Order: sequence, then structure tokens, then C-alpha cells
Amino acid sequence: MAKTYTGIYIALVTPFDGDEVSAEKLRDNILKYNETGLAGYVVLGSTGECVSLSDDESALLVRTARQAAAKGKKVIAGTARESTRLTVEFTNRIADLGVDAALVRPPSYFKSKMTTEALKRHYLAVADHSRVPIIVYNIPQNTGLTLDGSLIVELSQHPNITGLKESGGNLVLLGEIIRRLPGDFSYLSGHPSVFLPALLMGASGAILAVANAVPDICAKIYDLFGRGRIAEAAALQLDLVPLIKSVMDTYGIPGLKYALDVLGWHGGPVRSPLLPLEDKGKTEITARLKDLGLVKK
Repeated sequence: MAKTYTGIYIALVTPFDGDEVSAEKLRDNILKYNETGLAGYVVLGSTGECVSLSDDESALLVRTARQAAAKGKKVIAGTARESTRLTVEFTNRIADLGVDAALVRPPSYFKSKMTTEALKRHYLAVADHSRVPIIVYNIPQNTGLTLDGSLIVELSQHPNITGLKESGGNLVLLGEIIRRLPGDFSYLSGHPSVFLPALLMGASGAILAVANAVPDICAKIYDLFGRGRIAEAAALQLDLVPLIKSVMDTYGIPGLKYALDVLGWHGGPVRSPLLPLEDKGKTEITARLKDLGLVKK
């Protein structure tokens, strides 16, 4: 059975004008990304500063992304809230805007009580009542929770749970469960440092924040992989490591947004309590972009 989600998706940043969401700048970014070989977009993910947005701002961004996305480009939206009821309600509000799927991270405020059974009931209830397919989102670095492999396999049997975004970079988890998942279930790597190894082990694609800055390189790695040119794909993956380390591991969203600004996209400021990037980070990130030939030396 064919997997629904293959290829590379951008985990979009949220552009702001001052402290206000800028739908116009998001639209401009997406119109440019439409010209790349990427499969689609994730709006309201961690990279999009989703936890700092109101429901109305979130709906505006999803509506904008759906309208701007080219035909054939899928739009996935993060819809998680801290209760099952609110997650269902917000997921269905966003479903009405035409998204292809909802990306749902686990509730984590009461993390000591988020047992496997609690998370199972949560995800099954959301899937039962959602009007769009659900992609489970494992992001332990932000939630403090790691979804158990057996739980993921069990959830994958639900007809309305269509995939997993795994952002912990856990290749052991991938190896543990990939052969136990349904044939049409999409395993999407969310960690840029390991997305080619994940593809080699059976992942169907990736959702990558770094693709905001280097969409063509990410798409080319996937294309080379698909054509069996693994050595070339690996060389490109290795070329990206310094940029990944700077913009994702060291400086985070402020660093990624600065990289977009340097490259002529709309990055802009982050929303408080995140802090703006300092000059040291700007110098380092500019150097990484020069090394990739994206900025003149």
C-alpha cells in the first residue's frame, strides 16, 4: 500500500511584523517554496512557535498556508492542546480550513501522569473524533516525553492515524518499529542530522525546520536517495551538518529566522519569551551559509 506522506516537508517559521503575525510574509515564503521540489508544508509546528500563538492567529496562518500552497503540495497543521477535548475542538476547527492532516504532540504539562495508557486513550479519542487524519508527533526535547515504540505501533492500527513525525533522532526506535507498521503508515523523520539514515532504514520522508533555509538541498538529498545515488546524498547531508548544528542545535528558532533574513526570505523576529539572536550567532550562521555557497564570501 502506498504511503500518504513521502518526500520533504518544511516545518515553517511564523513571520512577525513586530509582535504581530504576518500572513503576508508567510504567503510570500510559501509562494517561493512552491517552486522547489518539496512535498508540502507544516504550519503551527514547534518551529512555527505554535505555543506562543492564539487560536485565531493559528487559524489565520493555516488559512494563508492552504491558499498559498501550490496544487499537489500538502498542508499539515499542528493542533495539539493540553486536554483531549481542546485538542479535538481545535483540530476540527483547523480541519475546516482544508488541511490534509493534523500533527499532534503529546500533552506534557502533567508529564508524570502521562503514562502509556493515558497517552493511548488521548490519541485514540482524538483520532476517533477528528475530521482529518492524525500524525503523531514525538518531540521529547520539547515535551520531556518519549513515546514508546509499542504504543506507536498500536496507534498505527487506527484508521485515522496515518503517520508519525519522530523528532528525537532516535534511529533505534525507527529500527524497532518500522517493520511492524502498516504498509500505508508514514514514518517521517523530524531530525535533520539523521534524515538520510532514516530514509535508508525505511522512513518515507521528513519534516525539517532547516528546509526553511535550504529547501533545494533538502529536496535534492531526497531525490538522490530515491534514485539510488546514496553516496551523493550522503555528501550533501554531511555538507549540511555545520549549518544544522548552528541553526538548530545551538541557536534554535532565532538562528533559523536570521538565516532566512540573510537569504532573502522572511524570517524576522521571534516572539517573547524567546530572545533575539546576538551578534556572535549572526556571524556564525552567515559563515555557515557562505560555506554552502548560498551567500557570497
